[in-house]
Amino acid sequence: MDFDPDGRRLPIKVDSTSNGEYLPQPLGHAQRAANALAHERVAAAAQRRGQGRRQFLTSLGGAAATLLAFNEAHAALGATGSRYALSADAPFEPELATAELAKREFIFDVQTHCVDPAARWAKGRDGKLWQRNLFEVFGQGSVCDEGYECYSARRLLKDVYLDSDTDVAVVSALWGSQGSNPTPIDYAAEARAIINEAQGRERCLLHGGVMPNEAGELERMQEMVDVHGVSAWKLYPQWGPDGVGFHMDDPVGITFLERARELGVKIVAAHRGLPLPGLQYEYSDPADIARVAARYPDMTFLCYHSGFEPGVTEGPYDPDNPRGVDRLIRAHQEAGFTPNQGNLYAELGGVWREHMSKPDAAAHVIGKLLKYFGEERICWGTDAIWFGSPQDQIQAFRSLRISDAFRERYGYPALSDHARARILGLNGAEVYGLDVDALTRQRHADRIGRIRDTYAQRPNPGYQTHGPKTRRDFFRLIGETGGRPG
Repeated sequence: MDFDPDGRRLPIKVDSTSNGEYLPQPLGHAQRAANALAHERVAAAAQRRGQGRRQFLTSLGGAAATLLAFNEAHAALGATGSRYALSADAPFEPELATAELAKREFIFDVQTHCVDPAARWAKGRDGKLWQRNLFEVFGQGSVCDEGYECYSARRLLKDVYLDSDTDVAVVSALWGSQGSNPTPIDYAAEARAIINEAQGRERCLLHGGVMPNEAGELERMQEMVDVHGVSAWKLYPQWGPDGVGFHMDDPVGITFLERARELGVKIVAAHRGLPLPGLQYEYSDPADIARVAARYPDMTFLCYHSGFEPGVTEGPYDPDNPRGVDRLIRAHQEAGFTPNQGNLYAELGGVWREHMSKPDAAAHVIGKLLKYFGEERICWGTDAIWFGSPQDQIQAFRSLRISDAFRERYGYPALSDHARARILGLNGAEVYGLDVDALTRQRHADRIGRIRDTYAQRPNPGYQTHGPKTRRDFFRLIGETGGRPG
Protein backbone atom coordinates (compact mmCIF):
# COMPACT_ATOMS: atom_id res chain seq x y z
CA MET A 1 0.00 0.00 0.00
CA ASP A 2 1.42 3.40 -0.99
CA PHE A 3 0.26 5.94 1.56
CA ASP A 4 0.96 9.18 -0.32
CA PRO A 5 2.12 8.48 -3.89
CA ASP A 6 1.90 12.09 -5.06
CA GLY A 7 3.73 13.59 -2.10
CA ARG A 8 0.89 15.84 -0.98
CA ARG A 9 1.62 15.51 2.75
CA LEU A 10 4.50 17.22 4.50
CA PRO A 11 6.72 15.07 6.73
CA ILE A 12 6.28 17.52 9.63
CA LYS A 13 2.55 17.43 10.30
CA VAL A 14 0.98 20.74 11.33
CA ASP A 15 -2.81 20.61 11.27
CA SER A 16 -5.81 20.98 13.56
CA THR A 17 -5.95 17.34 14.66
CA SER A 18 -6.62 16.60 18.31
CA ASN A 19 -6.43 13.21 20.03
CA GLY A 20 -10.19 13.24 20.56
CA GLU A 21 -9.86 14.57 24.11
CA TYR A 22 -10.06 18.25 23.23
CA LEU A 23 -11.50 20.60 20.64
CA PRO A 24 -9.35 20.76 17.48
CA GLN A 25 -7.56 24.10 17.46
CA PRO A 26 -7.87 25.97 14.14
CA LEU A 27 -4.53 26.80 12.56
CA GLY A 28 -3.41 30.36 13.05
CA HIS A 29 -2.16 32.60 10.27
CA ALA A 30 1.46 31.81 11.06
CA GLN A 31 0.87 28.06 10.88
CA ARG A 32 -1.03 28.31 7.60
CA ALA A 33 1.69 30.52 6.14
CA ALA A 34 4.38 28.08 7.30
CA ASN A 35 2.62 25.12 5.68
CA ALA A 36 2.13 27.01 2.42
CA LEU A 37 5.76 28.10 2.27
CA ALA A 38 6.93 24.59 3.13
CA HIS A 39 5.03 23.19 0.14
CA GLU A 40 6.75 25.75 -2.10
CA ARG A 41 10.19 25.08 -0.70
CA VAL A 42 9.75 21.32 -0.92
CA ALA A 43 8.74 21.51 -4.58
CA ALA A 44 11.74 23.66 -5.42
CA ALA A 45 14.15 21.46 -3.48
CA ALA A 46 12.83 18.27 -5.09
CA GLN A 47 13.30 19.81 -8.52
CA ARG A 48 16.84 20.91 -7.64
CA ARG A 49 17.64 17.40 -6.41
CA GLY A 50 16.16 15.90 -9.56
CA GLN A 51 13.70 13.81 -7.57
CA GLY A 52 9.98 13.30 -7.56
CA ARG A 53 8.14 15.07 -4.77
CA ARG A 54 7.26 11.88 -2.88
CA GLN A 55 10.81 10.55 -3.15
CA PHE A 56 12.21 13.78 -1.78
CA LEU A 57 9.68 14.02 1.04
CA THR A 58 10.55 10.56 2.33
CA SER A 59 14.21 11.58 2.63
CA LEU A 60 15.73 13.54 5.49
CA GLY A 61 16.07 16.39 3.04
CA GLY A 62 12.29 16.65 2.93
CA ALA A 63 12.07 17.07 6.70
CA ALA A 64 14.92 19.59 6.64
CA ALA A 65 13.28 21.64 3.88
CA THR A 66 9.98 21.67 5.79
CA LEU A 67 11.50 22.76 9.10
CA LEU A 68 13.61 25.46 7.42
CA ALA A 69 10.50 26.79 5.69
CA PHE A 70 8.78 26.95 9.07
CA ASN A 71 11.71 28.99 10.40
CA GLU A 72 11.47 31.35 7.46
CA ALA A 73 7.73 31.87 7.74
CA HIS A 74 7.75 32.36 11.49
CA ALA A 75 10.68 34.81 11.39
CA ALA A 76 8.87 36.87 8.77
CA LEU A 77 5.94 37.16 11.17
CA GLY A 78 8.10 38.22 14.12
CA ALA A 79 8.46 35.02 16.16
CA THR A 80 11.65 35.10 18.24
CA GLY A 81 11.30 32.38 20.88
CA SER A 82 12.81 29.40 19.12
CA ARG A 83 13.93 27.99 15.79
CA TYR A 84 14.91 24.71 14.20
CA ALA A 85 18.69 24.68 14.00
CA LEU A 86 19.44 23.30 10.54
CA SER A 87 21.91 24.29 7.86
CA ALA A 88 20.50 26.00 4.77
CA ASP A 89 22.06 23.28 2.59
CA ALA A 90 20.59 20.36 4.52
CA PRO A 91 17.73 19.83 2.02
CA PHE A 92 20.24 19.41 -0.79
CA GLU A 93 23.08 17.49 0.85
CA PRO A 94 22.05 14.08 2.21
CA GLU A 95 25.13 13.75 4.39
CA LEU A 96 24.42 17.08 6.03
CA ALA A 97 20.74 16.23 6.60
CA THR A 98 21.81 12.93 8.11
CA ALA A 99 24.27 14.62 10.45
CA GLU A 100 21.65 17.08 11.66
CA LEU A 101 18.45 15.04 11.70
CA ALA A 102 19.33 11.35 11.82
CA LYS A 103 19.05 9.23 14.90
CA ARG A 104 21.66 9.50 17.61
CA GLU A 105 19.76 9.51 20.93
CA PHE A 106 18.12 6.62 22.75
CA ILE A 107 14.38 7.27 22.37
CA PHE A 108 11.84 5.91 24.83
CA ASP A 109 8.21 6.89 24.18
CA VAL A 110 6.30 6.46 27.42
CA GLN A 111 2.85 7.02 25.86
CA THR A 112 1.60 5.14 22.81
CA HIS A 113 -1.73 3.50 22.02
CA CYS A 114 -3.26 0.72 19.95
CA VAL A 115 -6.67 -0.97 19.73
CA ASP A 116 -7.74 -4.61 19.52
CA PRO A 117 -8.78 -5.00 15.85
CA ALA A 118 -10.91 -8.04 16.66
CA ALA A 119 -13.30 -5.57 18.34
CA ARG A 120 -14.13 -7.96 21.16
CA TRP A 121 -14.80 -4.83 23.17
CA ALA A 122 -17.56 -3.61 20.82
CA LYS A 123 -20.49 -4.60 22.96
CA GLY A 124 -22.74 -2.71 25.29
CA ARG A 125 -23.27 1.03 25.18
CA ASP A 126 -19.66 2.08 25.68
CA GLY A 127 -18.34 -0.48 23.23
CA LYS A 128 -20.75 0.67 20.53
CA LEU A 129 -19.73 4.28 21.11
CA TRP A 130 -16.05 3.38 20.82
CA GLN A 131 -16.83 1.40 17.68
CA ARG A 132 -18.41 4.39 15.94
CA ASN A 133 -15.79 6.81 17.17
CA LEU A 134 -12.78 4.79 16.08
CA PHE A 135 -14.04 4.12 12.58
CA GLU A 136 -16.03 7.22 11.79
CA VAL A 137 -14.28 10.04 13.65
CA PHE A 138 -10.60 9.20 13.83
CA GLY A 139 -8.58 9.56 10.64
CA GLN A 140 -7.36 5.98 10.45
CA GLY A 141 -10.85 4.95 9.38
CA SER A 142 -10.20 6.47 5.97
CA VAL A 143 -7.30 4.10 5.38
CA CYS A 144 -8.76 0.97 6.96
CA ASP A 145 -9.44 -1.66 4.33
CA GLU A 146 -11.70 -3.42 6.81
CA GLY A 147 -12.26 -3.53 10.53
CA TYR A 148 -9.81 -1.86 12.88
CA GLU A 149 -6.46 -3.15 11.66
CA CYS A 150 -5.28 0.44 11.19
CA TYR A 151 -5.38 0.82 14.97
CA SER A 152 -3.72 -2.49 15.71
CA ALA A 153 -0.45 -3.49 17.31
CA ARG A 154 0.94 -4.16 13.84
CA ARG A 155 0.11 -0.61 12.80
CA LEU A 156 1.76 0.59 16.00
CA LEU A 157 4.81 -1.44 15.02
CA LYS A 158 4.96 0.31 11.65
CA ASP A 159 4.18 3.86 12.78
CA VAL A 160 6.35 3.86 15.89
CA TYR A 161 9.13 1.35 15.27
CA LEU A 162 9.62 1.54 11.49
CA ASP A 163 8.54 5.07 10.58
CA SER A 164 10.17 6.69 13.60
CA ASP A 165 13.45 6.46 15.50
CA THR A 166 11.77 5.17 18.67
CA ASP A 167 13.72 2.42 20.44
CA VAL A 168 11.32 1.48 23.24
CA ALA A 169 7.67 2.38 23.85
CA VAL A 170 4.95 1.82 26.42
CA VAL A 171 1.51 0.62 25.34
CA SER A 172 -0.57 2.85 27.58
CA ALA A 173 -4.10 2.11 28.70
CA LEU A 174 -7.34 3.76 27.58
CA TRP A 175 -10.42 4.52 29.66
CA GLY A 176 -13.27 2.06 29.76
CA SER A 177 -14.94 -0.51 31.94
CA GLN A 178 -14.30 -4.22 31.69
CA GLY A 179 -15.58 -5.62 28.43
CA SER A 180 -15.82 -2.28 26.63
CA ASN A 181 -12.23 -1.05 26.64
CA PRO A 182 -10.66 -0.90 23.15
CA THR A 183 -7.29 -1.86 24.64
CA PRO A 184 -8.16 -4.63 27.07
CA ILE A 185 -5.22 -5.84 29.11
CA ASP A 186 -5.00 -9.15 27.26
CA TYR A 187 -4.70 -7.40 23.89
CA ALA A 188 -2.19 -4.91 25.25
CA ALA A 189 -0.12 -7.89 26.40
CA GLU A 190 -0.52 -9.45 22.96
CA ALA A 191 0.67 -6.19 21.38
CA ARG A 192 3.72 -6.23 23.62
CA ALA A 193 4.44 -9.81 22.58
CA ILE A 194 4.08 -8.99 18.88
CA ILE A 195 6.49 -6.09 19.12
CA ASN A 196 8.99 -7.81 21.37
CA GLU A 197 8.99 -10.93 19.21
CA ALA A 198 9.63 -8.83 16.14
CA GLN A 199 12.44 -7.06 17.90
CA GLY A 200 13.95 -9.96 19.75
CA ARG A 201 14.24 -8.13 23.08
CA GLU A 202 12.36 -5.87 25.47
CA ARG A 203 11.36 -2.92 23.31
CA CYS A 204 7.75 -2.66 24.48
CA LEU A 205 6.36 -2.25 28.01
CA LEU A 206 2.81 -2.36 29.30
CA HIS A 207 0.56 -0.20 31.47
CA GLY A 208 -2.20 -1.61 33.59
CA GLY A 209 -5.20 0.66 33.26
CA VAL A 210 -7.12 1.10 36.51
CA MET A 211 -10.38 2.99 37.00
CA PRO A 212 -10.44 2.85 40.83
CA ASN A 213 -13.84 4.53 41.07
CA GLU A 214 -15.41 1.60 39.23
CA ALA A 215 -16.41 -1.59 41.03
CA GLY A 216 -13.97 -4.48 40.84
CA GLU A 217 -11.01 -2.55 39.49
CA LEU A 218 -8.75 -2.83 42.53
CA GLU A 219 -9.29 -6.60 42.60
CA ARG A 220 -8.04 -6.87 38.98
CA MET A 221 -4.70 -5.29 39.83
CA GLN A 222 -3.27 -8.54 41.17
CA GLU A 223 -4.02 -10.30 37.87
CA MET A 224 -2.44 -7.48 35.89
CA VAL A 225 0.75 -7.99 37.86
CA ASP A 226 0.83 -11.79 38.06
CA VAL A 227 -0.52 -12.69 34.61
CA HIS A 228 0.36 -9.72 32.42
CA GLY A 229 3.47 -8.35 34.08
CA VAL A 230 2.54 -4.67 33.86
CA SER A 231 5.39 -2.23 34.32
CA ALA A 232 3.27 0.68 35.60
CA TRP A 233 -0.30 1.84 36.19
CA LYS A 234 -2.38 4.31 34.17
CA LEU A 235 -5.13 6.46 35.70
CA TYR A 236 -7.82 8.79 34.28
CA PRO A 237 -8.86 10.68 37.44
CA GLN A 238 -11.26 12.98 35.58
CA TRP A 239 -13.36 10.03 34.44
CA GLY A 240 -15.95 8.12 36.41
CA PRO A 241 -18.77 5.70 35.56
CA ASP A 242 -21.28 8.34 36.67
CA GLY A 243 -19.37 11.29 35.17
CA VAL A 244 -17.67 12.26 38.44
CA GLY A 245 -13.93 11.80 38.84
CA PHE A 246 -11.67 11.57 41.86
CA HIS A 247 -8.59 13.25 43.27
CA MET A 248 -5.49 11.15 43.63
CA ASP A 249 -5.28 12.05 47.31
CA ASP A 250 -8.92 11.43 48.21
CA PRO A 251 -9.97 8.03 49.67
CA VAL A 252 -10.44 6.47 46.22
CA GLY A 253 -7.02 7.57 45.05
CA ILE A 254 -5.22 6.68 48.28
CA THR A 255 -6.77 3.20 48.33
CA PHE A 256 -5.46 2.65 44.81
CA LEU A 257 -1.97 3.93 45.68
CA GLU A 258 -1.73 1.73 48.75
CA ARG A 259 -2.72 -1.28 46.65
CA ALA A 260 -0.16 -0.41 43.95
CA ARG A 261 2.54 -0.09 46.59
CA GLU A 262 1.51 -3.41 48.15
CA LEU A 263 1.79 -5.14 44.74
CA GLY A 264 5.26 -3.73 44.18
CA VAL A 265 4.48 -1.84 40.95
CA LYS A 266 5.17 1.69 42.06
CA ILE A 267 5.15 3.72 38.83
CA VAL A 268 1.91 5.64 38.24
CA ALA A 269 1.09 7.54 35.05
CA ALA A 270 -1.96 9.78 35.31
CA HIS A 271 -3.83 11.81 32.71
CA ARG A 272 -3.60 15.29 34.26
CA GLY A 273 -4.52 18.31 32.18
CA LEU A 274 -6.40 18.17 28.88
CA PRO A 275 -9.73 19.01 30.54
CA LEU A 276 -12.33 16.72 29.03
CA PRO A 277 -15.62 18.20 27.78
CA GLY A 278 -18.65 16.95 29.64
CA LEU A 279 -16.68 16.08 32.76
CA GLN A 280 -15.93 18.22 35.80
CA TYR A 281 -12.99 20.57 35.27
CA GLU A 282 -11.75 20.34 38.86
CA TYR A 283 -10.70 16.73 38.36
CA SER A 284 -8.36 17.70 35.51
CA ASP A 285 -6.18 19.83 37.78
CA PRO A 286 -2.68 18.31 38.22
CA ALA A 287 -2.24 19.63 41.78
CA ASP A 288 -3.21 16.25 43.23
CA ILE A 289 -0.40 14.35 41.49
CA ALA A 290 2.15 16.68 43.07
CA ARG A 291 0.59 16.19 46.48
CA VAL A 292 0.65 12.40 46.29
CA ALA A 293 4.18 12.43 44.88
CA ALA A 294 5.31 14.28 48.00
CA ARG A 295 3.29 11.91 50.19
CA TYR A 296 4.67 8.75 48.55
CA PRO A 297 8.39 9.36 48.00
CA ASP A 298 9.02 5.65 47.35
CA MET A 299 6.80 5.75 44.25
CA THR A 300 7.24 7.49 40.89
CA PHE A 301 4.60 9.67 39.25
CA LEU A 302 4.39 10.66 35.60
CA CYS A 303 2.09 13.61 34.90
CA TYR A 304 0.76 12.82 31.45
CA HIS A 305 0.15 15.91 29.29
CA SER A 306 1.83 18.12 31.93
CA GLY A 307 -1.41 19.87 32.81
CA PHE A 308 -1.69 21.69 29.50
CA GLU A 309 -4.98 23.09 28.28
CA PRO A 310 -5.75 23.45 24.56
CA GLY A 311 -6.55 27.02 23.69
CA VAL A 312 -4.36 28.44 26.46
CA THR A 313 -1.50 30.49 25.05
CA GLU A 314 1.60 29.35 26.91
CA GLY A 315 3.80 32.18 28.11
CA PRO A 316 6.25 32.69 30.97
CA TYR A 317 5.28 31.05 34.25
CA ASP A 318 2.63 33.02 36.12
CA PRO A 319 2.08 31.61 39.64
CA ASP A 320 -0.67 34.13 40.38
CA ASN A 321 -2.90 33.03 37.50
CA PRO A 322 -1.80 29.51 36.57
CA ARG A 323 -3.33 28.03 33.46
CA GLY A 324 -2.15 25.17 31.29
CA VAL A 325 1.32 23.90 32.13
CA ASP A 326 1.63 26.60 34.81
CA ARG A 327 -0.87 24.63 36.91
CA LEU A 328 1.57 21.74 37.12
CA ILE A 329 4.56 23.99 37.77
CA ARG A 330 2.81 25.73 40.66
CA ALA A 331 1.76 22.39 42.14
CA HIS A 332 5.34 21.17 41.75
CA GLN A 333 6.65 24.24 43.57
CA GLU A 334 4.04 24.13 46.33
CA ALA A 335 4.90 20.47 46.99
CA GLY A 336 8.50 21.49 47.64
CA PHE A 337 10.15 19.95 44.60
CA THR A 338 13.29 21.46 43.07
CA PRO A 339 14.87 20.96 39.60
CA ASN A 340 16.13 17.45 38.91
CA GLN A 341 15.02 16.21 42.31
CA GLY A 342 12.10 14.14 43.51
CA ASN A 343 9.72 11.56 42.09
CA LEU A 344 7.43 13.71 39.93
CA TYR A 345 7.94 13.86 36.15
CA ALA A 346 6.33 16.01 33.46
CA GLU A 347 5.37 14.08 30.30
CA LEU A 348 5.16 15.64 26.83
CA GLY A 349 2.43 13.56 25.15
CA GLY A 350 0.28 15.95 23.12
CA VAL A 351 2.03 18.95 24.67
CA TRP A 352 4.99 19.08 22.32
CA ARG A 353 2.91 18.15 19.28
CA GLU A 354 0.48 20.98 20.01
CA HIS A 355 3.26 23.56 20.41
CA MET A 356 5.96 22.55 17.94
CA SER A 357 4.43 24.78 15.25
CA LYS A 358 4.35 27.81 17.57
CA PRO A 359 7.93 28.98 18.15
CA ASP A 360 7.28 31.39 21.02
CA ALA A 361 4.88 29.10 22.89
CA ALA A 362 7.20 26.13 22.28
CA ALA A 363 10.08 28.06 23.85
CA HIS A 364 7.96 28.88 26.89
CA VAL A 365 6.65 25.33 27.38
CA ILE A 366 10.01 23.60 27.07
CA GLY A 367 11.90 26.47 28.71
CA LYS A 368 9.81 26.64 31.87
CA LEU A 369 9.71 22.87 32.29
CA LEU A 370 13.50 22.86 32.03
CA LYS A 371 13.71 25.74 34.51
CA TYR A 372 11.43 24.31 37.19
CA PHE A 373 11.39 20.53 36.69
CA GLY A 374 14.91 20.25 35.29
CA GLU A 375 16.17 18.25 32.34
CA GLU A 376 16.15 15.04 34.42
CA ARG A 377 12.44 15.19 35.30
CA ILE A 378 10.83 15.47 31.86
CA CYS A 379 9.78 12.35 29.93
CA TRP A 380 9.18 11.89 26.22
CA GLY A 381 5.72 10.77 25.12
CA THR A 382 3.85 11.33 21.86
CA ASP A 383 0.31 9.88 22.15
CA ALA A 384 1.01 7.86 18.99
CA ILE A 385 -0.74 6.45 17.06
CA TRP A 386 -3.52 9.04 17.37
CA PHE A 387 -1.26 11.58 15.67
CA GLY A 388 0.25 9.03 13.30
CA SER A 389 3.95 8.31 13.37
CA PRO A 390 5.82 10.38 15.97
CA GLN A 391 8.85 10.88 13.73
CA ASP A 392 7.97 14.50 12.98
CA GLN A 393 7.74 15.22 16.71
CA ILE A 394 11.16 13.63 17.18
CA GLN A 395 12.79 15.53 14.31
CA ALA A 396 11.34 18.84 15.41
CA PHE A 397 12.41 18.35 19.02
CA ARG A 398 15.81 17.11 17.94
CA SER A 399 16.52 20.38 16.12
CA LEU A 400 14.74 22.84 18.48
CA ARG A 401 16.79 25.68 19.94
CA ILE A 402 15.42 28.20 22.45
CA SER A 403 16.59 31.67 21.45
CA ASP A 404 19.21 33.56 23.43
CA ALA A 405 16.75 36.42 23.82
CA PHE A 406 14.16 34.21 25.55
CA ARG A 407 16.78 32.50 27.68
CA GLU A 408 18.16 35.81 28.91
CA ARG A 409 14.75 37.39 29.47
CA TYR A 410 13.05 34.45 31.20
CA GLY A 411 15.97 32.56 32.70
CA TYR A 412 15.40 29.43 30.64
CA PRO A 413 18.21 26.88 30.46
CA ALA A 414 19.52 25.85 27.07
CA LEU A 415 17.98 22.80 25.46
CA SER A 416 21.43 21.28 25.12
CA ASP A 417 22.25 17.97 23.45
CA HIS A 418 22.63 16.50 26.93
CA ALA A 419 19.21 17.78 28.01
CA ARG A 420 17.66 16.56 24.78
CA ALA A 421 19.07 13.07 25.29
CA ARG A 422 17.77 13.00 28.85
CA ILE A 423 14.27 13.99 27.77
CA LEU A 424 14.04 11.81 24.66
CA GLY A 425 14.86 8.63 26.49
CA LEU A 426 17.28 8.49 29.37
CA ASN A 427 14.87 9.84 31.97
CA GLY A 428 12.17 7.34 31.08
CA ALA A 429 14.74 4.55 31.00
CA GLU A 430 15.79 5.36 34.55
CA VAL A 431 12.17 5.38 35.71
CA TYR A 432 11.52 1.95 34.18
CA GLY A 433 14.94 0.48 34.96
CA LEU A 434 16.03 -0.15 31.36
CA ASP A 435 19.61 -1.04 30.41
CA VAL A 436 20.23 1.67 27.84
CA ASP A 437 23.76 0.52 27.00
CA ALA A 438 22.57 -2.98 26.16
CA LEU A 439 19.62 -1.70 24.16
CA THR A 440 21.83 0.71 22.23
CA ARG A 441 24.49 -1.90 21.46
CA GLN A 442 21.87 -4.19 19.96
CA ARG A 443 19.97 -1.44 18.16
CA HIS A 444 20.88 -2.69 14.67
CA ALA A 445 21.56 -6.31 15.51
CA ASP A 446 18.12 -7.57 16.46
CA ARG A 447 15.36 -8.56 14.12
CA ILE A 448 13.70 -5.15 14.05
CA GLY A 449 17.04 -3.56 13.26
CA ARG A 450 17.32 -5.74 10.18
CA ILE A 451 13.71 -5.01 9.24
CA ARG A 452 14.40 -1.29 9.62
CA ASP A 453 17.48 -1.45 7.43
CA THR A 454 15.50 -3.15 4.68
CA TYR A 455 12.52 -0.84 5.10
CA ALA A 456 14.79 2.21 4.90
CA GLN A 457 15.65 1.31 1.31
CA ARG A 458 12.04 1.95 0.31
CA PRO A 459 10.30 3.79 3.16
CA ASN A 460 6.56 4.27 2.93
CA PRO A 461 5.48 6.65 5.73
CA GLY A 462 1.90 7.85 5.74
CA TYR A 463 2.48 11.35 7.16
CA GLN A 464 -1.07 11.19 8.48
CA THR A 465 -2.69 12.34 11.68
CA HIS A 466 -5.50 10.27 13.09
CA GLY A 467 -7.85 12.35 15.20
CA PRO A 468 -10.80 14.70 14.70
CA LYS A 469 -9.75 17.75 12.69
CA THR A 470 -12.86 19.94 12.81
CA ARG A 471 -15.33 21.19 15.40
CA ARG A 472 -18.02 19.16 13.66
CA ASP A 473 -16.08 15.90 13.99
CA PHE A 474 -15.17 16.66 17.58
CA PHE A 475 -18.70 17.49 18.72
CA ARG A 476 -19.99 14.37 17.01
CA LEU A 477 -17.43 12.43 19.05
CA ILE A 478 -18.37 14.18 22.29
CA GLY A 479 -22.08 13.79 21.60
CA GLU A 480 -21.69 10.06 21.17
CA THR A 481 -19.37 9.47 24.14
CA GLY A 482 -20.83 11.89 26.64
CA GLY A 483 -17.40 13.46 27.02
CA ARG A 484 -15.61 10.35 28.21
CA PRO A 485 -11.84 10.47 27.69
CA GLY A 486 -10.01 8.63 24.99
